[in-house]
Amino acid sequence: MRILKSLVFSIVLAGLCVVAMPRAQAQVSINIGPEPGCPYGYYDYAPYNCAPYGYYGPTWFANGVFIGAGPWFHGPHGFNGHVNNHFDPQHGYHGAMPARGEHAAANHRSPANFHGNEMRDGRGHVGGGGGHGH
Repeated sequence: MRILKSLVFSIVLAGLCVVAMPRAQAQVSINIGPEPGCPYGYYDYAPYNCAPYGYYGPTWFANGVFIGAGPWFHGPHGFNGHVNNHFDPQHGYHGAMPARGEHAAANHRSPANFHGNEMRDGRGHVGGGGGHGH
């Protein structure tokens, strides 16, 4: 009987401890902030730095406005567009880069004589392609 009383007391005590415990609530929040304001678009990988003129081909622009990349990509489903990765720091580019908020030069509104060598989907993935093109 004494063992039964001890067992019941332990169970009741454990139950009270569980009921009295404060409940922890987990909340995950990710804030990516506003889309980078770059004159010729921005890279599709963090930290989403501004890309120089010539990195993106004309398919990345709708009426002269960049369609976005990374978390801000708002191009069509299944999109793949040419880029020239010679202008990508991940491929060794060390040239000039525009700053956020900078405006496009008047003579650089649309990529003229663009030569792409890589296809990208706007979400950070390399697609097929290559060659010269749009």
